[in-house]
Amino acid sequence: MTILNSIWMNEELRMLHDSALKFTEQELGPNRERWEAQGMCDRDAWRTTGAAGLLCASIPVEYGGAGGDYTHEAVIYDAMIRGGAAASVGGGNTVHSQIVAHYILDYGTEDQKHKWLPAMAAGELVGAIAMTEPGAGSDLQGVKTTAVREGDEYIINGAKTFISNGQHAELIIVVAKTDPAAGAKGTSLIVVETEGLDGFARGRNLDKVGLKDADTSELFFNNVRVPTANLLGDPEGQGFIQLMMQLPQERLGIACAGATIAEMAVETTLEYTRDRAAFGKSVFDFQNTRFKLAECKTEATIARSFVDQCIAKHINGELSAEEASMAKWWCTQKQCDIVDECLQLHGGYGYMWEYPIARMYADSRVQKIYGGTNEIMKELIARSL
Repeated sequence: MTILNSIWMNEELRMLHDSALKFTEQELGPNRERWEAQGMCDRDAWRTTGAAGLLCASIPVEYGGAGGDYTHEAVIYDAMIRGGAAASVGGGNTVHSQIVAHYILDYGTEDQKHKWLPAMAAGELVGAIAMTEPGAGSDLQGVKTTAVREGDEYIINGAKTFISNGQHAELIIVVAKTDPAAGAKGTSLIVVETEGLDGFARGRNLDKVGLKDADTSELFFNNVRVPTANLLGDPEGQGFIQLMMQLPQERLGIACAGATIAEMAVETTLEYTRDRAAFGKSVFDFQNTRFKLAECKTEATIARSFVDQCIAKHINGELSAEEASMAKWWCTQKQCDIVDECLQLHGGYGYMWEYPIARMYADSRVQKIYGGTNEIMKELIARSL
């Protein structure tokens, strides 16, 4: 079972998947080794992807998007993962199109939407969201970055880390305290346009265990001045609520990736074990191999079924935060378990970077961390019991 067998799949989406897969295989995937070596994809890859119509697929046409819904985003992401751009434009696009663009769509003014969304859809602007800080990860109430109002400007001071798209992003939604004394109610989201901006600096492109072709950065704000017109939502102080409303879609996207990579791990391991011989027969012919793969296939199928159910609910506006948390933690845990089992069935070759399973192993581990750790997901679920 794959995304093409999903309960919400139709012919239009199958054609989109085919188109996105071919584009990725031809334009993005062949650059993967070079992008891994340089620690990020080329900036032009975003423009090329935008020209292909694969950015902001779920943003309305009047704002430059493709006018689709979440199923279109899910299909594109699956195709990009399978085409070899899981981390670079593929992973970056989930932040750009599924997260940043939707904060602007849902909370922005008409002027903000018309100003930023068409440029994001074209790949002329790359989006990022700056939540995590050196001292604040899953606990977003612990954010220390401040945005002090002075006339018609905010003065932003603080540091962010682990920011996806951080090296390329020209449009960054910054989570900041506009009223530090008010706790969560003093948190706001402010859009920072980085081009030629005094006081803004990009730090290191962080050297990660996996996702080597995706830029992940430190960002620094030293008396950065941005117009008060760049506030998302009015009045101030709605940031924490906005984050809580949008995080379920982010977590669903992570679960989608978990289901796809689990399926790919089984597929590549089936092929390897059938071709690899040991003791006079194929590795697949050993009962242990068949039983392990039967378990992995079953769990990957359950993950896909669960994700499909969540997507169907989400496009109808019925997906709860608890269900999104369940999907995120369970699918990413199973993704890591399945990839680990499949690497074991490759033997020593599974530890070699040239084999797809090795990259899956390195790339999978962070899935249980970003978007809120799986421990936090369980805490959120427990509050609903």
